[in-house]
Amino acid sequence: SADGGRNLSLDSIPMGLPMSDPTAWTTAMNNLGMAPMGMTGQPLLPDFDPALGMMTGIPPINPMMPGLGIVPPPIPPDMPAVKEIIHCKSCTLFPPNPHLPPPATRERPPGCKTVFVGGLPENGTEQIIMEVFEQCGEVIAIRKSKKNFCHIRFAEEFMVDKALYLSGYRIRLGSSTDKKDTGRLHVDFAQARDDLYEWECKQRMLAREERHRRRLEEERFRPPSPPPVVHYSDHECSVVAEKLKDDTKFLEAIQTLLTWIERGEVNRRTANNFYSMIQSANSHIRRLVNEKAAHEKEMEEAKEKFKLALSGILVQFEQIVAVYHSASKQKAWDHFTKAQRKNISVWCKQAEEIRNIHNDELMGIRREEEMEMSDEEIEDPSEMKETEESALVSQVEALKEENDSLRWQLDAYRNEVELLKQEQGKASRDEDTTKEQQMKLLQQALQGMQKHLLKVQDEYKKREAELEKVKEDKLKIETLLENLKEQESSTSRVCACSQEKECPVEKTLSTSPVKSEREVLLVGIISTFLHVHPFGASIEYICSYLQRLDSKICTAEVEVLMTRLQNTFRQELSGVGASLEKRWKFCGFDGLKMT
Repeated sequence: SADGGRNLSLDSIPMGLPMSDPTAWTTAMNNLGMAPMGMTGQPLLPDFDPALGMMTGIPPINPMMPGLGIVPPPIPPDMPAVKEIIHCKSCTLFPPNPHLPPPATRERPPGCKTVFVGGLPENGTEQIIMEVFEQCGEVIAIRKSKKNFCHIRFAEEFMVDKALYLSGYRIRLGSSTDKKDTGRLHVDFAQARDDLYEWECKQRMLAREERHRRRLEEERFRPPSPPPVVHYSDHECSVVAEKLKDDTKFLEAIQTLLTWIERGEVNRRTANNFYSMIQSANSHIRRLVNEKAAHEKEMEEAKEKFKLALSGILVQFEQIVAVYHSASKQKAWDHFTKAQRKNISVWCKQAEEIRNIHNDELMGIRREEEMEMSDEEIEDPSEMKETEESALVSQVEALKEENDSLRWQLDAYRNEVELLKQEQGKASRDEDTTKEQQMKLLQQALQGMQKHLLKVQDEYKKREAELEKVKEDKLKIETLLENLKEQESSTSRVCACSQEKECPVEKTLSTSPVKSEREVLLVGIISTFLHVHPFGASIEYICSYLQRLDSKICTAEVEVLMTRLQNTFRQELSGVGASLEKRWKFCGFDGLKMT
């Protein structure tokens, strides 16, 4: 249709929507602060200034704002933006009431490319939804629900901002006014796993690029690694020996020599070569001493030059100060103005201060020289002796070095002779190997004996520990027996006293196996416990239950008490072989019949 062919460019306006009335469209774009464009991409108003809108108070859209300038900036409530009617092939979109507040939206998820569209007409189809929203950008997928809403996923994030522009519009399918053909659109951000996954992938890619960039920067600023030290060989040894004699290459050669020695390259064959290199390194000390003396001489000459220059500067300062003083006399002073007199007096003070500082510095240098001269006069005779002694010492050291070199040569010859002897004595070494094997076997036998002895000692210690435990148990049992004897004696005394007063029935009770009220309580508790366990229980299980009530109760005491009451408790054996177990059962009901 004619209306469908009037789509505007997406880059020029907030949405590429068809335009029914060019004048109305120009008014809407002018109100939004954007230059209205025609069908050919030409501006409808050539003299349009985007900073000047027809409606005052509406700021112009900035193309650099988030969403590529699609969503307008916040608008004052008293100056609402005017939205125009949008005509499509199968439907028409009517703008919302400009006086209503803008529709609320949720917080935008990271990397959002999916929107929720609610308020669709009941008769709306995916084709109509595609027709409305494909003008916002490329639509990848539409997921429509039966409840008048759908989710639309776009290709890029900025297209979501264009779709949000349609939130609040009323949609009508064709020219029908049926309720099923109308609806009010509500467009909002939607959370989608695909959007989040793509956003995370993009963030990871950016992080990888940042790490790669930082790594490149670090590698660029990293200092270069030192060159590797060559391995020792006769040729390299001769090259290093020559470099040690050269002042310019001495530092490199001495580092190579140090690395070789630390690596363990020194042996009987290479000892002479290493000694000659160490000797040449020692001779370099003399060169260093001479070099230091030359530098000290240069420093003394520089001091003399500095002293002469400083004295010349002081002479000039004295002349300048003399000029200031002569100018401050009355003959010349009266002819100067006040400002000139003030400047001359200030300059004179400054020159005197600088002169005094330089004079003090020169006097300090002279004092140091006088102190050095006095020290040299005191040390002159000793220095003469020291020089003579140093000459003798140097001669002695030279003789020692020659002697050492000859000695090392002799050692080298001896080493060669020993190597020849070792090559000849290989046959005799075979016999030595057999002896060594026998010695190894004997050593292994001795080690086995030592291990066996250690095991025996460990077993002996374990047995001693077991014996100590048995002794402790025996002592506990003896103490329990003593306590039982004391209880028996106390009960017998009580019975003797009560025999005179009580009846014969009570005498029979005094001879009962239960001897105290505590034992009666124990019998009652044990009977109750075993009555609950009809298949019996071990003495350890019974004692563990009793010890929760009284921690002083011991196994031996409970077992003695139960053995005395044969009509109340009975011991039975259960299990076969290794699983044989003694269990106590309650037989009070049967014992009552027997008694």
